[in-house]
Amino acid sequence: MERLFDPGSIAIVGASSDATKIGHVVLKNLISSGYPGRIYPVNPSAKEIMGLYCYPTVKSIQSKVDLCVIGIPALGAVSVLRECVDALIPYVIMIPGGFAETGKKGEALQNEVKDIISGKITRVIGPNTVGIYVPGKQVNTTPTPAERVAFPPDGVISFVSQSGALGLLTMDTISEFKTGINAFINIGNRADLDEIDFLRYFLKDKKTKAIALYVESIPRGREFYKALRETSWDKPVIILKSGRTNVSAKAAQLHTGSLATNDRVLDGILKQAGVIRVANETELLDASRALAYSKLPLGNRVVVITTAGGVGVLTVDFITSSRTAVLKIAELSDSLKEKIKHIILPIASAENPIDLTADGSVEQIDRVIGLINESGEADLVVLFALPQTPKMDQSIVDVIFKYKESGIPIIVGVLGYKEASDIRVSLEKNMIPSYPDVSRTVSAAEHLVIYSRYRRRLREVPL
Repeated sequence: MERLFDPGSIAIVGASSDATKIGHVVLKNLISSGYPGRIYPVNPSAKEIMGLYCYPTVKSIQSKVDLCVIGIPALGAVSVLRECVDALIPYVIMIPGGFAETGKKGEALQNEVKDIISGKITRVIGPNTVGIYVPGKQVNTTPTPAERVAFPPDGVISFVSQSGALGLLTMDTISEFKTGINAFINIGNRADLDEIDFLRYFLKDKKTKAIALYVESIPRGREFYKALRETSWDKPVIILKSGRTNVSAKAAQLHTGSLATNDRVLDGILKQAGVIRVANETELLDASRALAYSKLPLGNRVVVITTAGGVGVLTVDFITSSRTAVLKIAELSDSLKEKIKHIILPIASAENPIDLTADGSVEQIDRVIGLINESGEADLVVLFALPQTPKMDQSIVDVIFKYKESGIPIIVGVLGYKEASDIRVSLEKNMIPSYPDVSRTVSAAEHLVIYSRYRRRLREVPL
């Protein structure tokens, strides 16, 4: 799929000077993203759009085209697809809706798409899709104006979504703290390419460190399970599956023509395949960041370090009251606690949670983590870097980064807004997982431990 994610040339059918048209937004996004390849606007009614020569048809382009984006209504889009097949264009993104999600008539039209590409080299994303976003290659085919949504920078998480809107909204949200995306693909109605194809691609993609999936139904059950298991063996897969109830399953069918899946059966299958299942779009990217950025802990023993006693107590509450009991508060030896007492203030606590008090410093945190790292008495640190306390500042980022490659895994909570936002952005730039509240911090730590267990179990059985 290199020609899809790093195309040398892109044709846009339906390109327009009218700012209200999909083809206008797609062309504008592609140009404004700095795409370095050749762009071929296609519109029989225009000679030039945005300074680019406009072609009347796809077949009139007398050069190689790697990717064609079709932004015209469904019936016309099917006719253009035939031209793309004849022109040997390897990838086509079909943006328009009006296919299987609309009923029998649309389903017949979608079957026509399948028939047209059957046995041909052309592969299709969609229909009913917003296309792809690949920041590292400056490719943005989405039909959403850039002035209305923020697009995240380049990163190591690959995100495959059956819903275009949910995917764009999620990317807009994570852009606040500069979370990066390697690639975003909206597969829409999945007339051709689906989750399985992209799982197999991103498994081999060296840049991808974690794969996030949003799905409304499961394609090709046995193959999907096999692809999930093979991928999870090497890379974390995090899935948000909607349509869990009869009512929401009906909504999913109207959205993308998806058929219902038995949710309990699916839950068991995902666990067997070593997949992390999450409940909402926030947790989807929270878990993806933790698993993409952090080493895996060898066990579930957690040390909590904080400069605010209440935050420490609340964290222990979350950990010890969890129904899943994934994490365990580490029991520190007396000798380790004595060493810690020599570092922290007399009024501070060397028990777990370790409370350095509001007078705790970055230097003290560094030395305490160093002792825990050397002791082998814990598998994971949950650290709260709270800039509201006077001796906490941006230098905490360097301290945590020091342990990123060879030390104990660290999940960071940075609560608050003013200075906290800057620290979270700095942590994100260094690919250190951080979260704005206690529950999300603990949840991310749980996902690390769960996937660590899954992967050890998966590797006991050959693929």
